[in-house]
Amino acid sequence: MRKWMIIVAAAMLASAAQAAEVGGVKLDDKASVGGQDLMLNGAGIRTRAVFKVYVGSLYLPAKATTLAGVLEKGPRRFQLNLLRTLSADQLVDALTDGIKDNSSPAELAAIKPQIDQMVATMKAFNEVKEKDVVTLDFVDGATKIGLNGAAKGSIAGDAFNKALTRIWLGDNPVQADLKKAMLGA
Repeated sequence: MRKWMIIVAAAMLASAAQAAEVGGVKLDDKASVGGQDLMLNGAGIRTRAVFKVYVGSLYLPAKATTLAGVLEKGPRRFQLNLLRTLSADQLVDALTDGIKDNSSPAELAAIKPQIDQMVATMKAFNEVKEKDVVTLDFVDGATKIGLNGAAKGSIAGDAFNKALTRIWLGDNPVQADLKKAMLGA
């Protein structure tokens, strides 16, 4: 009987470790990107003033605790589980502001066509509603944008994806505690 109780307890602990819950959003412990399984590196809540905006999570092939570590890991996913409805303009403005805050003028000039492509792709969303899921996958040299599991666009270029990654993990992240959470701290 004691052996059975130990097995049941171990199974319960293992299932609890399988997924995280952040801000009432249950996150999968793994995501498949480009045919590769990625594991949840970390997640946190993006707030603006007093409003909870989204749960941001980062999936990687192996754990990383620094921006450099994330960039060298290969495929990655940033996932935004919306906690409130946003217009496409609000989403686009937040992302472009984050890119501008973490890029030099020369870097911005070099990726302007990709930023314009991202803006056009996301403006086609019209709005993202509470409980919608936006994914930004970097695989095979391109950033693949998804909404609720449906592919919405693909933007070529490593430099663009690095700029996108710095929104959350750069020197001027959109939110310092979200950066720490995504990096597993």
